[in-house]
Formats: sequence, structure tokens, C-alpha cells
Amino acid sequence: MDRHRCTKRSKPGALRLYSTAISVALAAISHGSPVRSQPEKASSLAVQPNTAARRSFEDDRFGLFITWGLFSLVGDGEWVMEQDKLGIDQYQKLPPIFNPTRFRADQWIKLAKASGAKYITITTKHHDGFCMFGSQLTSYDVVDASHYRGDPLKEIAAACHEQKIKLFFYYSLLDWHHPDYFPLGKTGKHSGREIKGTWSRYVAYYQGQVRELCSSYGEIGGFWFDGMWDKPEADWDLAGTYRLIHELQPAALIGNNHHGAPLSGEDFQVSKEDRASPGAAGSGTPALTAGLPLETCMTINRSWAFNARDTEFKSTEDIVQGLIASAGRGSNLSLGIGPRSDGTIDQLISQRLLEVGAWLKTYGESVYGTRRGPIPPQPWGVSTSKGDHAGQRIYLHVLKPSSGKPIAFDPSTPWVPFLFGKSEPLKLTRSKDVLELELPPGALAPIDTIVVLHPQSSSKGQ
Repeated sequence: MDRHRCTKRSKPGALRLYSTAISVALAAISHGSPVRSQPEKASSLAVQPNTAARRSFEDDRFGLFITWGLFSLVGDGEWVMEQDKLGIDQYQKLPPIFNPTRFRADQWIKLAKASGAKYITITTKHHDGFCMFGSQLTSYDVVDASHYRGDPLKEIAAACHEQKIKLFFYYSLLDWHHPDYFPLGKTGKHSGREIKGTWSRYVAYYQGQVRELCSSYGEIGGFWFDGMWDKPEADWDLAGTYRLIHELQPAALIGNNHHGAPLSGEDFQVSKEDRASPGAAGSGTPALTAGLPLETCMTINRSWAFNARDTEFKSTEDIVQGLIASAGRGSNLSLGIGPRSDGTIDQLISQRLLEVGAWLKTYGESVYGTRRGPIPPQPWGVSTSKGDHAGQRIYLHVLKPSSGKPIAFDPSTPWVPFLFGKSEPLKLTRSKDVLELELPPGALAPIDTIVVLHPQSSSKGQ
């Protein structure tokens, strides 16, 4: 993301906002008609009893994606078993020394709340097959196999419920450890497992664990599945899995990182960076399905899990602008962080999260509860929209003023522009048959200059 800002002044004392090819979008905010976010067409996949939960999820706009497990001991990302070709006999030396004595769930969730996140997604089982919760279906879990002998998920769930943070479970369908994950898929070929197994038993195993997760931790926000891309043609019985979740947790939402269009029973669409996942090449962003919420995931550095060598942390500006860019495209942002094996979170990560929270405390109105605005993403930034009719507002997020055509308004438009938090309308100057928006000197904010468009009949500023 470009951190540098450029300004082009049309005359002393005024800054013109620039764009490219926005005449069609601007037609939506002219001629006195109320502006709505991009219409949500009814989807055949979207008729579920958790419709309200979907809308609430869209309102949240910001979450944290917490990747934590045995791999955190190695400090080289969550794919270390595959990347370093570690066999099960080697990898199983990790559980006895996994002992997160400094883990404090309440501190994690208080930090999440302070960051402005409305939900978290936490690892329950990753591709290595080790379960970060107490399961009755295996002894390869944190309660039975680790030195810790506790269930961190119970503490996390309790803290989330207390702090009113929604709790989503990451669960990998791929399993490099389980003897019935057979035949092998694209990955896990160096685990040293016996070349045998019964697939139907594995499906019963993973569905049994899904049942445990739905039944043992109170109300949950939903599931974030991963790993199906390892064996895309296998019979995963996703219909049965999704039906089970929706029966046990009617308001729970389901997303699946299978790198394709949403399947029946899925409630939101995900797009994830896969820089550190060689077996998941080419995830990309699949075609979107109208009516389903979107979530974009990105890491705070270059790794999902703790990586001691990865010091390329994004700046606060990068994170906030990523959040705004996602909102302007009608998507949530889930920010990935990786705690250390002892349960602590890097001080720089904590600092970044607190700074993001401070920004949202002031400007969150332009992000939370919004939908994609009527102006599509432009070189200068994006737009978001909130409300309807007389109470509607459109937020122009000017992230990178750049060269091109000025933002222009039809002279008959009923919208009046204000700088966020100001009560004095901005100046519109006539150029030929259009009005052009100008910003006063010093108007550019460090991260995001927000222009709020109010209906003329209720143009009172902030």
C-alpha cells in the first residue's frame, strides 16, 4: 500500500479531489433521489434463519484472526511441519513442551476490544491436526498431550462472552496427522504416516469435533473452515456439516476458504492472503455471490502465525487504510496476528492494535454499520454509505489524492459536503456544467480525509 500522499492544488487555499471515470457513479447521487448502498440481490443461498446475524456481521466490519498452536513453539509460521518436512515422529515432540504459562484470555480479548474489533476468529485445529481445545475424540489435543493440560478455548469463550466480542472458530478440514485422512491430498506427503486409512471415518471424526465445538463453548459467531483445497474432489459431506452447525447454533455463520464460489449453507465469503501457504497456491478472490457478506483477511506482518524472523509489520496507516478499502468494497477486514507459544502478544502488535482502536474511536462512524458506497473505488480512495432517505450519509474516504479528473457534482444534486466533524459546508465551484469539490488548506488528515455528504434537507454537519 502506498504510504506517500500527493496533493495537487488548483489554486492557493484550496485542494481539489481527483478521480478517474466516475460520471456513472455520480449519477446515483444527483437529481434529488435518495442513494442506497449497492443493492443486495436475494441469493438462493441466503434464505437462512440467521439473516439477522449476517447483517450484524456486515455491520461489524473489523475483526481479528488469531493463529496459535504447536507451530508457535518453532516460530516459523503455521506451515512449518510441511515446509520443513517434519514427520509425525518429530512433530509429536512439541506437545510435551507446549506450556503457555503467560496466556491470559482476558488480556487478549480486552486488547481485541480496544482495537475496535467486533469479533475474533481463533484456531481450534490447524493443518497439523493438533487440537487447541479439549476433544473427546482424540488425545492429540492441548488438554491431553501438552504440558499445559488446560483448555484455552474455554477461557477465550468466557472472555468473549463477557466483553461482547463474537467468537468464530477456525477449523482446518485438512489434517497431516490423522491416520484416516487418506488418500493424501496435495500436501502432508512427508508426515511418515502409514499409507492407509478410511476416509469415512475421518469425515465422522471432523464432524464429531464440529459438534463438540458447537456444544461446549456457549454461543458462537460461526466457523471459518480451511483446507478443503487440499482434496477438492473428496466427499467432505459439507451439507451434513453445515446442517449440523445451523441446527446446534442457529445464528452461527459459516465461511469456507475453499477458493471457489460459495456453496449452499455458507453464510459469508472469504478471501485470504496465502503467502505462507505453498500448498494453497492461487487462492485469489472467487466470483462473489450477491447477498452474502464478504470478509477480507490480511496479516499484520507477512505471517499468520508467530514467525520470529518476520519483522515486516504493517504501519497503523496500512491497517486502517486496508480496513477502509475493504469497507468501500462492501467487505469486512479480519486482521491476522500470531501470539507467541507462551501466550503473549508482541508489544508492537499490541501498539498497532491500540492505535487502530484510537482511530476507530474517532472515525468509526464512517466504517461500522456502513455498506459499499455509490462511488466505486477510485485512485483517491473509496466511499461508504449508511442509513436511508433523509438520514442517509455518504462518506468519501480520500486516502490518496491523485491526478485525474476532479470529483464533480451535477448542479442539481441535493447533497451538501462537509469535512468529518465540521459544521461548515465545503465549497463547491462551478466548472462548465458541473460543480467541483474543493478542500480548504490543511484539510488532509494523516490517514484518511473523510468528506461526509448530507442530504440537503438535513445538512447540519457533524
